[in-house]
Amino acid sequence: MMSALTAEVAVLAAAEGDVDGIQLFLPASYDIVWSAVVMVAVGLMFYKLVLPKFTAILDERTAKIEGGLSKAEHAQAEADALLAQYKAQLQEARTDAARIREEARGEATAIVAEAKAKASEESARIFETAQRQIEAERQQASTSLRNDVGALATELASKIVGESLEDTARQSRVVDRFLDELEASALTTAPKGK
Repeated sequence: MMSALTAEVAVLAAAEGDVDGIQLFLPASYDIVWSAVVMVAVGLMFYKLVLPKFTAILDERTAKIEGGLSKAEHAQAEADALLAQYKAQLQEARTDAARIREEARGEATAIVAEAKAKASEESARIFETAQRQIEAERQQASTSLRNDVGALATELASKIVGESLEDTARQSRVVDRFLDELEASALTTAPKGK
């Protein structure tokens, strides 16, 4: 089909006039001139109307990209600053926690020492009170024992001697002498280890 079309064009060209073989493929000069005029007009329109809009769009996109990059750099700088601040706060918190732990240990040691001191004082006070109470009870028992022993000794001596020892001065002397002799004999017979 192609060859039929080419052959037809060649026949029409031959009918119009004498045309060489290469001239068949070159357009006529008026076609070239009008094509150039239209091409220049389209080029001018493209240069005046389309190219500035295209350039503006590209410039706007470039500005957006550069703005985005600067925002990203700014955001990265802020993030780095916040990270450094966070790390500083974290370190400060750790330091505070360590200080608080040390203070708590110191307070605990002080509380334990204070409790030991109070317990020691309380123990000494209780011991002293107990000693005083024991001494008072010993004195009371000694006095009671003296009176009882004195009364028994007086009664026994009265029976042995056959006379009454109702005189209190005489009774007191006899009782004191008896108890002194009793204590002396208790000291001499007491074990040496105590």
